[in-house]
Amino acid sequence: MSDSVRIADREFKSRLFVGTGKYRSFQEMARCHAASESEVVTVAVRRVNLTDKSKESLLDYIDRNKMFILPNTAACYTADEAIRTARLGREVGLSNWVKLEVIGDEKTLLPDNEGLLEATRVLAKEGFVVLPYTTDDLVNARKLIDAGAAAVMPLAAPIGSGLGIQNTTNLRIMREMITEVPLIVDAGVGTASDAAIAMEMGFDGILMNTAIAEADDAEKMAVAMNYAVKAGRLAYLAGRMPKRLYASASSPMTGMVTR
Repeated sequence: MSDSVRIADREFKSRLFVGTGKYRSFQEMARCHAASESEVVTVAVRRVNLTDKSKESLLDYIDRNKMFILPNTAACYTADEAIRTARLGREVGLSNWVKLEVIGDEKTLLPDNEGLLEATRVLAKEGFVVLPYTTDDLVNARKLIDAGAAAVMPLAAPIGSGLGIQNTTNLRIMREMITEVPLIVDAGVGTASDAAIAMEMGFDGILMNTAIAEADDAEKMAVAMNYAVKAGRLAYLAGRMPKRLYASASSPMTGMVTR
């Protein structure tokens, strides 16, 4: 079955996007990337060795023939910081794509939506393909799209919390009301059932890192997440049965031959 997701000028068969942080080793990270079958990996520009080729870098462990690098502006707390970081990622040859993060609070790592909107406007005008990490706020998502966002990435729960989807109502509203760009659930997924639920709601993809990297067996969790995203997507396309208050026999009496 052909069921890819298109963002800007690129098409991806896998709807699972992965990260590079918190792994026990670069080797484990590479194994998990392969097990996930993901085609997109996000890399924090400010946390990677971009200049000293004599030193080991996580970029050495990413198969760029199979995975598209999505630079991100992690650890940026102002629009100006995020803009400069995105420009740096492009200048050193990573990509003109950016997962845009402008953090508003150090403890919760929740986004600063005002700064995010400002940075999106600037970077979109400069030709970046901008994927902003934002709250589950329909109004702000629409503003980001108007500002030039190629996709919107609402959180399911705070970054690295593993709490799963905390506000299904807001996410369902966003899914129903936004159809012009892809919606990628980002942050908060903890296990495979969380991923499946998000995909069953009709989201176009999921980006995760901690859920895989901090699992007891990260490679097995990468496989599980791969299956969960695929299963959730298939269930969404199939259309679930209606919920009923009372029982409905699996083998109904109508149509049965009696003697």
